[in-house]
Amino acid sequence: MKKSFFLIIGIFFSSSICININAQEKTKIKIERAGFFEKDKEKYPDASVLTRDKNQKVLISHDGVLMTCNQAFFYEDRNFIEAYGEVSLKQGDTLNLKANYLEYNGDTRLVFAKGDVILNEPESDLYTESIYFDRNSQEGFYTNKGKLIRNFTDTIYSLKGTFFAKEKKYRFEKEVDLRTPKYNIYSDVLNYFTESGKSYFFGPTDIITDDSKIYCEIGYYDTENDNGYFIKNSKIDFEEYKINGDSIYFDQSRNYASATNNIKILDTINKTLTTGHYAEIHRSIDSMFVKKRALIASFKEKDTTYIHGESIIITGKENEQIIRAFMNGKILRNNLSGKCDSIHFSQLTGIAQLINKRNSLNERSRKIKKPILWNNKSQITGDSIHIKFDTDKNIIDSLFVFNNAFIIEKDTLEIGFNQISGKKLNGNFIDGKLKEVDIIKNAESVYYLRNSENELIGIDKSKSAKIKILISDQNIDTFTKINQIDGNVYPEDEFNENDKLLKGFFFREDEIIKTIDDLFSEDKKFQFIKIKNLE
Repeated sequence: MKKSFFLIIGIFFSSSICININAQEKTKIKIERAGFFEKDKEKYPDASVLTRDKNQKVLISHDGVLMTCNQAFFYEDRNFIEAYGEVSLKQGDTLNLKANYLEYNGDTRLVFAKGDVILNEPESDLYTESIYFDRNSQEGFYTNKGKLIRNFTDTIYSLKGTFFAKEKKYRFEKEVDLRTPKYNIYSDVLNYFTESGKSYFFGPTDIITDDSKIYCEIGYYDTENDNGYFIKNSKIDFEEYKINGDSIYFDQSRNYASATNNIKILDTINKTLTTGHYAEIHRSIDSMFVKKRALIASFKEKDTTYIHGESIIITGKENEQIIRAFMNGKILRNNLSGKCDSIHFSQLTGIAQLINKRNSLNERSRKIKKPILWNNKSQITGDSIHIKFDTDKNIIDSLFVFNNAFIIEKDTLEIGFNQISGKKLNGNFIDGKLKEVDIIKNAESVYYLRNSENELIGIDKSKSAKIKILISDQNIDTFTKINQIDGNVYPEDEFNENDKLLKGFFFREDEIIKTIDDLFSEDKKFQFIKIKNLE
């Protein structure tokens, strides 16, 4: 046994230990107390046998440690002890090792213990079948399963473990299982600090709570304060949210999480996917904040609605969410896109408000920031635009434009622009397609009239109280002017060039949003935050 012990311990501990041993003055093991002393050269030629009496155990000391046991074999020439029965090795007030059997070398200060081993320090107790401990480096290890209990709350199981007494740290390896009353951590490698309760893990790691599951491959968790930081393929699965990001911070006590870089937040209840490069989630108040290429996609039914802003705030419970997209707000779905300064959407009302920035510095800026929609071939603008959704089917029900409503559409042969303006616009959709439009109050129009052969008949310019448009197959089927005030149809060559455009005309074809990438075309450039690996 002694030969195998020295072989294993010699392999495990580095050459620096030998330097320590040589540098340190070797002292002799002292027998402080024994009930019975026996020296039998025939039975034990190299050893003295020390046995306890009825009242007291054998007591041995060496360089600041005290050892007690029921029986000990003392090899004085080798400065070596074998201890049996209720063995205890105590080092100051910081460490106490208990076992059924212990070997101690006074020259090398190396310890081997086995049989119901308990390694006790003020904050924790380690239970294992055998352990090796080097008093020079104050490090030890076990290779045949172990269990650590800290403050009667944290329990850690592993197949292998290393103990660093100076740092009050354990390194657990293989099938690591950390259990607390609130969560379990499963990892390949876990560094655990017994004073602070902080754990650092490396390799595939799962953290399971009552209502969440966390995965990462590098990270740490503070068991005292119930918070952690996770990097490398990190994700959190809540009951309602699934969060992915390059790095995630999680605070269980505050029900809070934040994520950085390549974020994806899947809301399984409201069926939305939110992306960006920085996010904060406050579950206790049903709130989420996302910025840096922030985008939320609603994928109910067939069509997906995308809403973008430089930052997005989402609040509210299931089916009561309010989505606010600030700065460079944009919306995209099949056959419809738009942009404005900010977007406000309520699930309760089903209304998405496209809002203008009122304090623009100049006229051009105000025009650019004015809410705009593109539907098929039509450009629609106004001071404020409301889109009404059927939230059950995720299709557009109706459209409202308030103040300075303006519709522009290129003529069929693109020789000019069909235009309608007025105070207000109401539009009705059927099966998600615009079918009827009413321009209400102070309606003006410029319209290129064509026959069945698509030949230009003339240009109609008029003013009326109201204009009704019926649309079929994405083209104007009926154009009705109600209470016309004045108007005329002009041959193209007799139509004054200055009269071809209504007041407020501003065609923004180059801004049309056609793809998801177009949603980010005006965003400020940013750099990814560098995520540093935990040391």
